[in-house]
Amino acid sequence: MLKTLRTIIATGIVSEAPPAEEAALRVRAALPAKVGEVLGRALCIRAVDAGSCNGCELEIHALNNPLYNIEGLGIRFVASPRHADLLLVTGPVSRHMALALRRTYEAMPDPKLVVALGDCGCTGGLFGESYASCGRVANVIPVDVVVPGCPPSPLRILQGILTAISVPAAGRVAHHP
Repeated sequence: MLKTLRTIIATGIVSEAPPAEEAALRVRAALPAKVGEVLGRALCIRAVDAGSCNGCELEIHALNNPLYNIEGLGIRFVASPRHADLLLVTGPVSRHMALALRRTYEAMPDPKLVVALGDCGCTGGLFGESYASCGRVANVIPVDVVVPGCPPSPLRILQGILTAISVPAAGRVAHHP
């Protein structure tokens, strides 16, 4: 035991160098400040599945895990559109969901922010427009930000949310790569 302690003292502290800073982590650090600056309180999101395959929903659920911890960033999901600041819509809008999506949008207080998630929400995806599908979300309600991907990663969803609260409400669509 004494020999081991001498070796430890002679060697000193040996550890790996800290990892290099990632640009993606800056987005995570910027969110609480931006949410507080724009709203002065927590950002409340209402998520609506307008006919997706649930791939985007899995990524949205990942936002609540300990790795992303969006609740700690001042962002939370709400059940009522009357309490929501931002509407997160996934999937191509099925004809049966078009009216429900419009009513959800209309029930939100002003200013209304809408983020269309995934390739289906942005362009209609594989489904496009047909007898059963209205296609992209923008065909039914105004969209502020589109986040393409099949499905987009949780980090890209966070970047899309940050873009939505950063872009002035000028009615233009911000395309987030």
